[in-house]
Amino acid sequence: MALSPLRANETVLVGAWVDAAIGVFGDETCKRIEALIRDNLKHVADHPKHGAWKSLYRDPGDGRFWERTYPNGELHGGGPPTIRSITEAEAKDTNAL
Repeated sequence: MALSPLRANETVLVGAWVDAAIGVFGDETCKRIEALIRDNLKHVADHPKHGAWKSLYRDPGDGRFWERTYPNGELHGGGPPTIRSITEAEAKDTNAL
């Protein structure tokens, strides 16, 4: 999958599970989030209380902070990921900086 970098107007990406005959898997947004985290975003910290269930990343291209969470924690593996742009003040409020 070719990496589609984060655009300036993007502030949140919400993944979803796809239920198909071959099983349940992440949609294209899940794949994009995984690729961004693997190839583009730089890991800053895991949340001191929630660990890797809530992680902070920084986009080296524009300096924005991105928070990855798993908002459907009741699902297997925490469900699909979400990343959202947060301010530096929000990052500091979570004690991740």
